[in-house]
Amino acid sequence: MPELDDVTLGRVRRRVETCWSRGSLDTAVMALMADAINDAGEDWDRKAHRLGVLAGSAGRSLPGIWRQHSPKDHGALLLHAWSDLLHARQQDSAVDLHATRETCRLAAELQPADPTPWTVHLATLRVEQRPSTELAAIWREIKARDPWNREAHLQALGYLSPDECGSSALVLDLLDGVRSLMPPDAPAAGLELTSLVLSHQRAVAEGGMTALGAGEIWRRPDAARALDQAAHYWPGPGFLRHATALADLNLLAYALIKAGRTTEAGTALRATQGVATVWPWSMDGDPLERYAHFHGRYASGDPDGGSGGRAPSWRR
Repeated sequence: MPELDDVTLGRVRRRVETCWSRGSLDTAVMALMADAINDAGEDWDRKAHRLGVLAGSAGRSLPGIWRQHSPKDHGALLLHAWSDLLHARQQDSAVDLHATRETCRLAAELQPADPTPWTVHLATLRVEQRPSTELAAIWREIKARDPWNREAHLQALGYLSPDECGSSALVLDLLDGVRSLMPPDAPAAGLELTSLVLSHQRAVAEGGMTALGAGEIWRRPDAARALDQAAHYWPGPGFLRHATALADLNLLAYALIKAGRTTEAGTALRATQGVATVWPWSMDGDPLERYAHFHGRYASGDPDGGSGGRAPSWRR
């Protein structure tokens, strides 16, 4: 379930997907989308989560229809910009990201306190691999509005990675800059763990001796510390309160499995409430199958690995 445990978002997503299948957008659905976005208020992580899910469910045409219908609606502008971003990542895309950044500017003028337009702007720079000087200016705007914005930190991590515009040294600079200051329950708390999982997956993808030694990443002192802290705190009831907490718990469970810490992985898997995310499980095959396999093996409490008895209702 892309909405994770956001029941309101899930209900709107299903209505939007029905509209997409008809190729139309009625005023009632526009009102539902507007309410879902506006009701997030200044919970910027939830707002970004809802925009990302709705953009992924609305196809290419519906965000444009809504924007045409409501050209001064902040939510309509942001959804259109986020839709542009998703489609710009596709091969042979014809999306004009300069126009997308103009949409972000208009949205920022309508709600100056909102970091979301700046976050989408940052993501467009990442897609186009624009110079880091442009990134730095946008990063300052985001940090001034929401210092621990999850989506912005993940976009910055992607931009600075050796796979894109940066290097391992730049990733370390980013992590060093936030590690001592970030509250342990901040929306961006999963940044370091995300970086470690990406490093592990990068090593596996290289093949050869690099792939054989990929597991050594989890024995490094920095990785062990990050896992220790996350495994101790994150699964606790109510510790992670941001909208995408279940995604971070999936990330933690995956990392603990890769590190061979299966007892703690079982605890993290139970905390996911049976909701699977596509990433990072998709790196090892079908994500729902991988999640269900490890949940049955480590989280069910069944010594046979969950093979007997009633099966849980898996969701993703």
